[in-house]
Amino acid sequence: MASSTRASSLLLLNHKNNHFTLSLNSKRPSLFHSFPSVSSQNPLFSVSFSLSLSSSPSPSTSSSITRVSTAALEYAPPAPDSNNFQQEISRLKTLRLKLSASKTLKQKLKVLNSDSKVKHFLNTRGFEKVLGSLGLGLDESFLVKCLVAAGQEHVLEMGFGFGEKGGDGVRSSVKTALYALVEMIEKWDVNNGGLREGFVKSQNGSVLEDEDSEDLRKLLKILGEIEEFYGCIGGIIGYQIMVLELLSRSSHEMQTTNHSQHVHESMEYQFLEIHVPTGCDLSQNTEYASQAALWGIEGLPDLGEIYPLGGSADRLGLVDPDTGECLPAAMLRYCGWTLLEGLIRDLQAREFLYFKLYGKQCITPVAIMTSSAKNNHEHITSLCERLGWFGRGRSSFQLFEQPLVPTVSAEDGQWLVRKPFVPVCKPGGHGVIWKLAYDKGIFQWFYDHGRKGATVRQVSNVVAATDVTLLALAGIGLHHGKKLGFASCKRNSGATEGVNVLIEKKNLDGKWAYGLSCIEYTEFDKFGITSGPPSPNSLQAEFPANTNILYVDLPSAELVGSTRSERSLPGLVLNTKKSIVYTDYFGSWHSVHGGRLECTMQNIADNFLNTYSSRCYKGVEDKLDTFIVYNERRRVTSSAKKKRKHADMSLHQTPDGSLLDIMRNAYDLLSHCDIDLPEVEGNDKYVDSGPPFLIFLHPALGPLWEVTRQKFSGGSISKGSELQIEVAEFLWRNVQLEGSMIIAADNIMGSTRVDENGEPTLRYGHRYGRCKLHNVKVLNDGIDWSSGDNVYWKHDVRRFEALKVILHGNAEFEASNVTIQAAAILGSMQ
Repeated sequence: MASSTRASSLLLLNHKNNHFTLSLNSKRPSLFHSFPSVSSQNPLFSVSFSLSLSSSPSPSTSSSITRVSTAALEYAPPAPDSNNFQQEISRLKTLRLKLSASKTLKQKLKVLNSDSKVKHFLNTRGFEKVLGSLGLGLDESFLVKCLVAAGQEHVLEMGFGFGEKGGDGVRSSVKTALYALVEMIEKWDVNNGGLREGFVKSQNGSVLEDEDSEDLRKLLKILGEIEEFYGCIGGIIGYQIMVLELLSRSSHEMQTTNHSQHVHESMEYQFLEIHVPTGCDLSQNTEYASQAALWGIEGLPDLGEIYPLGGSADRLGLVDPDTGECLPAAMLRYCGWTLLEGLIRDLQAREFLYFKLYGKQCITPVAIMTSSAKNNHEHITSLCERLGWFGRGRSSFQLFEQPLVPTVSAEDGQWLVRKPFVPVCKPGGHGVIWKLAYDKGIFQWFYDHGRKGATVRQVSNVVAATDVTLLALAGIGLHHGKKLGFASCKRNSGATEGVNVLIEKKNLDGKWAYGLSCIEYTEFDKFGITSGPPSPNSLQAEFPANTNILYVDLPSAELVGSTRSERSLPGLVLNTKKSIVYTDYFGSWHSVHGGRLECTMQNIADNFLNTYSSRCYKGVEDKLDTFIVYNERRRVTSSAKKKRKHADMSLHQTPDGSLLDIMRNAYDLLSHCDIDLPEVEGNDKYVDSGPPFLIFLHPALGPLWEVTRQKFSGGSISKGSELQIEVAEFLWRNVQLEGSMIIAADNIMGSTRVDENGEPTLRYGHRYGRCKLHNVKVLNDGIDWSSGDNVYWKHDVRRFEALKVILHGNAEFEASNVTIQAAAILGSMQ
C-alpha cells in the first residue's frame, strides 16, 4: 500500500507503558454493501494480531501495533428485495411522522433514541460512550442519529464495523476478532476519563485523529444542510424516504405506448395525456419575433438574470493544467473567454442595445447559484473578483450556494462512501434554485432592484442569446404577464435531453388542468418515449427539445419556492442510468450503478397549470400562464458540456460541435449581407479537421441580427480565413478577407469609471473605440491550419501572419480603398 494511504484508526488506551493501536485497512469494492458469507478459512480474508506487552518500553516494543486488515474482495451485491424497500419506507415514514409531531429538540432525540436502528447502534459495544466522547452538541447528536435511523450508519465506520452491516460475512469475522481484542484489553482494567471498552482520546483530545475529526466536522455540515434544506420533506429521513420510493417505483407503473395514461387516485389525478405544444416559431414569423424582441429590450429594466452554475460537470472533465485541480464548467475557456464571461458579454450586449435605443444606463442584477463541488463557489467568486465584477459593481451580483447531497447505490439505496465520515456527494440538481433563492433572500434582492421577471440560462449553452431568442422569450413573458416561458427547438433524436410537452389532465375533483411542462429523458420510459432514434410511427420526434432557457415571473416562482412542501422541489428524480465514479481513500477506483436525488428547475411549470370546468380541445395554449417559443436549433441550444473522447466520431454536445454551430450562425448572419463565404457542412466533415473558417463577432455588434446586418455589406471571406471583431461600433463595406484579421478595442462598449460606491463601473457609450472599413482587401497567410497544436474551440491557434488593429481608449480606425498585405499590427491612438 502506498505511503500516502491512511487507515482510519482509534487509539486504544495507553496504560502505563503499554502502547496499542487498533487500525483497519479495508480495501473493498464499497463501504456499504453487505459481504457474502465466508468461513474463517476463506483465503480472501485474513486477520492477524501482534501484541506486545511489557513493563517498560523498548525500541523493539514501543512501536508495536495491533493491526486488523482485510484483503480486497471482488463482490457484486445481490439485487434488493422490493418488499424490504417497502418495509423500510413504512418504518421511516412512521419515524418522520413522530419527529414532525415533536416540538423540541429533546423530544426529537427521544423519538430517535427509541428507533430500532439507533438503539442497536448505541448498544453496540461501547459505541454510545465513544459517540458521547466526541463532544457533540444536541443538534449534532440529532444529525448523527438521523443518519443512523435512515439506515446509513456505515458512513460513521471508523475503520471497523461501526454499523450493523456485518451479518455472517467477512465483517462479522472482523468484529468477532476485534471484540475479542477489546475484551482482552478490558481485563487489564484500564480506564481513562470514563471511556470504557478500550477507547481513549488521542493527542488532540478526541477519540479521533485530526483528519478524522475534520472529516466528521464536514459530515456534520453536510447533514445539517440536508436536514435544513430538505426540511420540507422531512430532512435526512425524508430524503431517504424519497430515494427509496423512487428506487422502488417499478418502470411499468406509468408505462404507456400512446402517450396517454390512466392512473390511480394516489397520483392525484384520474387521467393524464401529453401533447405536442404549439407556440410562435421565431424563425418563420419574423415580424412578430422582432416585435417580441423589442418588448424584451424595453423591459430590460424589469428583468433580472439567473445562472444555475452549481453542477459538477463531470462529463466535461475540466482540469487546471497547472495544478491538476478539477474545475467547474464556468471556468472552461471557450472562444477566448471563460463560459461565465461569455454569459456576461451576452448580457452586456443587450444592455448596450438598450442604451443605444433609449440613452439610459441599465445594469441587470445577476443571481448565480453555485455549489462547493470542485470548489465551484470559490472559483466563480475569484473569477468575478479578478475581472472587477465585469465592470458592473459587486452589488449587482448575488452568489448563493446550493447544498450537496449524498449519492446512493441503485442496488439498495445506501449512501456511497469514500472513507469513514466522507460520503460521495454531488449537487442536488438545478431545481433546488427556487427554494434556495427564497431561503437566501434572492427574490427580495431582485425586488429591491425593481425587477419583476428574470431570464434563466445554463453556462454550457453557448448560443442561447443568438439573435432574437432570449429577448423575444423575455419580451413575450413580460408583455403578456406570463408566469413561465420556454425557448425550444427541434429535438435531436437519441440526444440525452428532455422534451417540452403540453399536459392535459383531469383532477380528482373533475376539473381539467392544462399547462406546458418538461419530461426529462430519464423519465421517457414512463411515457412510452424511446431514447433511441424514433420509429416511423413514433411520436417522439414531434416533441420539441427542452433547453432550460426560461423566462420566469419572480413573484410566481417565489410563491413556489416558499411553500414548505414537496412542491418547492419540482421534478424530483433519481437518475440511475449513469454510473457514479469515485475513488476511495486507498486510491481504488469505483464505478457504481447509482445516482442522487435531483430536482429540475424547469418543472416548476407543474405548479402553473390552469384549470377549467370542462375539457378544452382547441386554442387552450393562448390562455395559459405558461408559453413556448421556437427557433432554429443552432440559435437556441448548442452545448459544450462534455469532453470529446479521442477518436470519437460524434461531436454532439462537445466544445468542438458547438463551435461549428457558432460558425453556422455566422454564415447565416453574414451571407444575408451579400458577403461570400463558404458554407459549413455536417459535423462528420470536420471530425479530423478544423472548421472552414473562424469568425468571432462580439455580441454587442447586435445582438439582434437585424442590427448587426446594418453594419456589414458586401465583400468576401475566403476558406481558411479568420475574422475576430471585438468592437461594437463597426462598419464593413465591400471588404475582401483572405487570411486573418483581428480588430480589438480596449473599450468595446464604453469605459470604466468609479461610481459613488467606489466600485469601477462600465459606462456605456463613454470613450469607446470605432472602426470603419470600405473597399479594403486584407491578404496574408493567416492561420497555420496544419498545426497539430490548434484548438479551434478555444480560439487557440498558430498563425503565419495576421492583421491586428488595436484601438486604445476612444480611438477610431478608418481604412478606404486600400490593400493591406502580409502581417501588420496597427495601433490607433487614444
